[in-house]
Amino acid sequence: MWVRSAMTYRASFLLTAFGNLLVTGLDFVALVLMFSQVDSLAGWTLPEVAFLYGLSATAFGIADLTFGSMDVLGARMRDGSFDTLLVRPAPVLAQVAADRFALRRLGRITQAVLVLAYGLLRVDVDWTAAKVLLMPVVLVSGALIFCALFTAGAAFQFVAQDAAEVQNAFTYGGTTLLQYPPGVFGKDVVRGVTFVLPLAFVNWVPGAYVLGRPYPLGLPGWAAFAPPVVAAGCCALAGLAWRAGLRMYRSTGS
Repeated sequence: MWVRSAMTYRASFLLTAFGNLLVTGLDFVALVLMFSQVDSLAGWTLPEVAFLYGLSATAFGIADLTFGSMDVLGARMRDGSFDTLLVRPAPVLAQVAADRFALRRLGRITQAVLVLAYGLLRVDVDWTAAKVLLMPVVLVSGALIFCALFTAGAAFQFVAQDAAEVQNAFTYGGTTLLQYPPGVFGKDVVRGVTFVLPLAFVNWVPGAYVLGRPYPLGLPGWAAFAPPVVAAGCCALAGLAWRAGLRMYRSTGS
């Protein structure tokens, strides 16, 4: 329904999608301007940072397209309209994810893919079969990790009922953090996004392996192939949190 609604006015859709591409592209423009004054950032060149940026932004763009509407859950609970989703013969999580589905977010994905392509073409990498096969696995795993974050953030709204910005701090804030090399941040931050909230497996850990760079925490080489396991664990925990939150819901009482 939302896709058909968006395509009713195709010129408007194309303009908003293109505007979405330009606005999200400003993040990378900021990086390019930064590199106009320095040759490297924590030892990483512009193509290498573009590679990290592209991995993170593409994975996040896919998650944002499919689960980015989860932040409307708090508003639905406050006005009582969430109850209508509970009586429909469809999974509640799927309904919330599809609520106000915004096809214009394809602009974000397009911009991210373009930056990733630039990074892949410019980085100096000794490509092996393992590294080539790792790329699509990393993108899918990264998207699942962000989807798990969106779901966990929505589950937290059953408790807080107005926590959309808290959720955004970990989703939108997380992808912004990952657009910079890990050496920019202190060891405590790197440990936090590696072992506590494992966003590092979206791009930092596999990216370091592909580019032949040592990871700041000295992880073993096999850790680069752990994103699918990390994504599965994140999705399982997010699913449990969602079910617990759903059981906690008691309606508005009106």
